[in-house]
Amino acid sequence: MPRRLGQVDEAKGIAILEAAREALAERGLGASIENIARRAGVSKQTVYNRFGSKAELVRVLVERRVDEITAHLDSPGSGDGPEEALSGYARVVLESIANPSSTALLRIHIQGAAEMPELARTFFETGARTSRARLAAFLEGETRAGRLRVDDFALAAEFFAGLVIGSHQTSRLLGVDSNLTPTAIERIAREAANRFVRAYRT
Repeated sequence: MPRRLGQVDEAKGIAILEAAREALAERGLGASIENIARRAGVSKQTVYNRFGSKAELVRVLVERRVDEITAHLDSPGSGDGPEEALSGYARVVLESIANPSSTALLRIHIQGAAEMPELARTFFETGARTSRARLAAFLEGETRAGRLRVDDFALAAEFFAGLVIGSHQTSRLLGVDSNLTPTAIERIAREAANRFVRAYRT
């Protein structure tokens, strides 16, 4: 059965994003649109037609990852109590830190920030800043619902992120084993969520 045009376009978009992720992880912010198009098996014009620019490609890539990280904060069950949602958020953050390709992508963005500050800013604004903002919004909702008592939502979001990330991201960036096994990830995620909720419980 032939695919409809929309299905073809969607498949091309996914192929381009995957190719961009690989190219950026290998070559950094200097990865060319030509290289991305070649990896995706499409023309350079198709990449531009679909995304417009390399900055937009970076934005969409990071935005998709942030959606995955923050999905637990929007899940239907998160209204039953903040601890489970926070531990789910923490788990995905730690799994991302433990992922070699995610670490390579972050390392290369840091290395290329001085030469391409606009792309680096896009990476930060769409990634870390958006993730924290969504976490802060979740904490505000839990406070309004009476399940938590948080005065400064943005600051509390930073506190929770710090509890979760600790030195793990730095050690991975430096190539030092942070021992983030699945068992360790689960323990850290649950412990961080439990301690945070106890600190801010009403």
